Amino acid sequence: MKIGELAARTGVTTRLIRYYEQQDLLEADRAPNGYRTYTEAHVERVSRVAGLVQAGIPTRLVKVLLDAELAAARDEPTCPREVAEQLATELVGVQERIDCLTRSRDSIRSFLKATQHEVLLREATEPALLPR
Repeated sequence: MKIGELAARTGVTTRLIRYYEQQDLLEADRAPNGYRTYTEAHVERVSRVAGLVQAGIPTRLVKVLLDAELAAARDEPTCPREVAEQLATELVGVQERIDCLTRSRDSIRSFLKATQHEVLLREATEPALLPR
């Protein structure tokens, strides 16, 4: 598939896909004419990278994390202590963001319950039931 289809399938812009390539987070195959080509594995990789970035992980650590996952899958040493310390530090920030989002979610739920619009809670948690 070409970059436009990869973008459509993953919800990631073509510009961001190219950025991921520049950051060595993704490597495109090349057709004989020089065009980038992608496979289902690329769809999974872009989705994984985008998810980590959206979770607030800097791209420099996304690369480290993905490389460590690949090494672990091959039963190789995953990362040196220095990298593990960076990831542990990042984990603190991720947990803080999760805690903040949890508090926000709970506040919104409480507000909706207090205003007798509890039906909206079900709709928010069951998107398939929302009118299209």
